[in-house]
Amino acid sequence: MDPRYSAQDVVLCTLCQTSVAPMYCEVWHIHLCKDCVENHLSDSSQVHKVVSLKQYWATLNYPKCRKHPTKQCELHCEECDVPICSLCISGEHLRHKPVDISEIINEKKDNLQRELEELEKFILPRYEEIASNLSVQKAELSENSQKLTAAIDKQGEIWSKEIEFIIKSLKTNVDEMEFEHLAVLDKQEDELTHTFSQITKCVAELRKLLNSKDVCLVSEYKSRNAEFRELPPKLKVSLPNFSPQEINTDQLIKQFGSLSALSFTTEKQDYSMPPQGAESSPLDRSLIDVPQVITAIDTEYGDILGVTCLNDAEIWTRGSNNKIKLYNLHGELVNSIQTKSGNEPGDISVTKNGELVYTDYNDGTVNIMKNTQIKTVIRLQGWKPLNVCSTSSGDHLVVMESDNNDDDDDDDDDDDDDKQTKVVRYSGSTEKQSIQYNDEVQPLYSSGGDKYISENRNLDICVSDSGAGAVVVVNQAGKLRFSYTGFSTTILFDPYGITTDSQSRILIADNMNDCIHILDQDGQFLCFIDNCDLVYPCGLCVDTKDNLFVAERGTGKVKKIKC
Repeated sequence: MDPRYSAQDVVLCTLCQTSVAPMYCEVWHIHLCKDCVENHLSDSSQVHKVVSLKQYWATLNYPKCRKHPTKQCELHCEECDVPICSLCISGEHLRHKPVDISEIINEKKDNLQRELEELEKFILPRYEEIASNLSVQKAELSENSQKLTAAIDKQGEIWSKEIEFIIKSLKTNVDEMEFEHLAVLDKQEDELTHTFSQITKCVAELRKLLNSKDVCLVSEYKSRNAEFRELPPKLKVSLPNFSPQEINTDQLIKQFGSLSALSFTTEKQDYSMPPQGAESSPLDRSLIDVPQVITAIDTEYGDILGVTCLNDAEIWTRGSNNKIKLYNLHGELVNSIQTKSGNEPGDISVTKNGELVYTDYNDGTVNIMKNTQIKTVIRLQGWKPLNVCSTSSGDHLVVMESDNNDDDDDDDDDDDDDKQTKVVRYSGSTEKQSIQYNDEVQPLYSSGGDKYISENRNLDICVSDSGAGAVVVVNQAGKLRFSYTGFSTTILFDPYGITTDSQSRILIADNMNDCIHILDQDGQFLCFIDNCDLVYPCGLCVDTKDNLFVAERGTGKVKKIKC
């Protein structure tokens, strides 16, 4: 259908507002359904001109010619870019090239239609998205304020407990010092009481002797005055006092905790014209708080190793046999193919055209399936392909290791140490790029262990290197951007499958710890997925809606997770 006339399918009658209106009154400029046409024409006192809506759109109102007022401009001068009539051709536009004005109008209406579609499909959704983000920010603002208030209250409670403890400790010290001081005073008081008793006894005895005539008693008396002349030591006491510290509010605030400053920045949002035929621009998709398992697909693999999305409804899988199987989301087997050599596939990927790609380690090949026919596109010499991913440009990125095999099996460990690992970009069967060393000519990748690879939306190349316990990310030119070795220095990071989503986030399967690490495109840790009962997660992929598919080595299942 001509897009210029598509509006007629949705226009409602101006009068009844319920029925589709295939007619139009050019005098009153109203849309009419068949039932309302008769009512509209019944008023004979008014002029009407009812035509079909298609005829209305097909009939042009030609402008009057400025040079020849009696003529209509049914032509257009391309050189002067103005409407002209048939008489103008023999005048000032004699040697100019005229075209039918309807062609110009149709072209302009096509442009208008494209502008309308851009506004409705691309620009307006962006504004709606921005408005929606503002609502989310308002909700986050309220939630953040509540968190801040709760944190301040909690700190206040901690300080209250600390202050209560300090007060209680000081009071306890006061009680202990009082008890100690009282014990000293009591002891001195007891000694004085005893001395008082002795002195009183001596006084009484002396008085008796002074009144006595007994010579023996008087002569036998022994003086104790020298003993009593030595007075008890004077007890000097320095009584404790309390010295309250002056409250330094600034220091107190620093010790209690402070709020970071509220800042506002604006970031320019670029808008680029969508490519022709594009249906929509990618929307920002935030991670949900609690990831959810949407479905779990049972495969027939005892040891499933990889998964890749063919589309949003079907997934290719590989395991420890020579079969590559296609399942739908209901767990039904849609297709099953055997590798060309009969060997176990090293890895699988899907091109942007939906073609299956797989590596064959023992055969040293990379193969692609087109219309049920398997074709070898890359055959390596001296190297063995490990893993592969198909890029947005249609290239293939292949992780490979050097082929150090010999007849002496006892030297396998030494061979592993001597192996080299690199990533090679191929366009078809032509090598375009080799990535192996950093700027200091040190190997980027370990010589052993499993490797998985993915291309990010920003064209970074992300390799999960279980041998190194790291994820190594280089840019499109092969320069090292960062290396991620896990969230904790105390927990061994065991990276296997790796994939990226529409927001350039990097998702890594941590096989040993039964979780998924999520990073931003610059390697900053964002969160874990550790609540979905994962059992030895291995292969990963995402669909166009950023749903995550996890191949569980421990159960033989593929879990679809909304995250």
